[in-house]
Amino acid sequence: MKPIRLMTYRPGSILPPLPGESLPNSSELFEVYGQTPGYTPILVVASIDGQPIAKLQAVIRRSARLFPPSLIKRCEIFGIGEYFNDTYPQEELFGLMLEHLTNEVLKDCFLIEFRNLPTALFGYKHFRRNGYFPINWIRVYNSLHSLSPEERLHPKRKRLIKRALKQGVVLQEATTEADRATFFQLLKRHYSSKMWKHFPHQQLFQLLTQGTPERRAARAFVVKYKDRIIGGSFCMYSQHRAYLCFSFVLRKTFALLSPSTLSVWAALTDAYEKGYSHFEFIDAGLPYQKVGYRNFILSFGGKQVSTRRWFRFRWEWLNKLFTRLYQ
Repeated sequence: MKPIRLMTYRPGSILPPLPGESLPNSSELFEVYGQTPGYTPILVVASIDGQPIAKLQAVIRRSARLFPPSLIKRCEIFGIGEYFNDTYPQEELFGLMLEHLTNEVLKDCFLIEFRNLPTALFGYKHFRRNGYFPINWIRVYNSLHSLSPEERLHPKRKRLIKRALKQGVVLQEATTEADRATFFQLLKRHYSSKMWKHFPHQQLFQLLTQGTPERRAARAFVVKYKDRIIGGSFCMYSQHRAYLCFSFVLRKTFALLSPSTLSVWAALTDAYEKGYSHFEFIDAGLPYQKVGYRNFILSFGGKQVSTRRWFRFRWEWLNKLFTRLYQ
C-alpha cells in the first residue's frame, strides 16, 4: 500500500478542498471555531498522493469558570472522523489519526475527550495503545423515520403539551435578533449555576445559526407565553441527525405550562418535519447518575444505548490513576 501522509491544520491555515458531509469534521465548523473566542480548531487530514482519504477534527477550548480553574484547556472530539477510501480499514486509519492528534494537542491541553462514538468497542485497541481510559456513558435518541413523534410520545407528555397549547403557549424558531438575544441571556443564566457544564461563547451560537434556513448548522427554538419567552432549546444538525445540545426553562414562574416538555417538543417536531432520521439528546449522562432527567427524555419515545467516552490526561500519574480506576 502507498504511504499515508498526515497533515495538521490550525487557525490561519489554508484548508484544501475536502470531501465530507459531517458537521463535526467540516471546514465550515473549522471556520466557526476559529472565529469564536476561546476556541481553537485542529483538523487532521490523512491523504495518499495528495488525495484526502480521511479527516478528524478536534476543538481546544478554555473553561470560562472559576472552578474548575479557568486556565485549564481541554480538547474535545465529536465522533470518529470521516472516511473516503474503502481500501484502507477504517479503524486502522482512525488509529493513525488518533496517535497523530494526541501527540499534537497533549502538550497544549490538560484533558482530551472523545465522545459520541458509533459503538462501545470502536477503536478500543488504539485508544488503549495511546494511553486513553474509557468511562461508560449513555446515549438517548429517537427514531423519526418510521413513526411520528406524537405516536411515540408517552401519554403524560401528550396531555401536558395539549394543555399548554390550549392555554396559549406558542412554539417557534428564534429568528429575530430580539428573540435570539433574549434566548441567549436566559440560556446563559440557566447554565451559570451548573458548575460542571460548559457553556459556549455567544459568538458560537450566532455563527452557527447564520445563513439560509437550508444551510443553517443549528437552530434555536423558543417557548412563548403572552409574548414572553419561558423556555427554549438549541439544536445542531449533521447529515441525517439532529442533536439537542442545550435547553432552559423558567420553572418557578411557569411550571404549570410545562416549558421543559415544550422546549424539547419544539426541536423534536421540527426535526421530524424537516426529514431528519434521528434526534439525539446530546448529554444523557453516566449510567449511575440520578435517572430523573433520563426518564424525562425517554418519555419522548426514544431508546437508550450504552456506549463509552474515552479520556486522556496530560499528567501521566493522573492518567495512570484513572486508567486503574476504569479498567
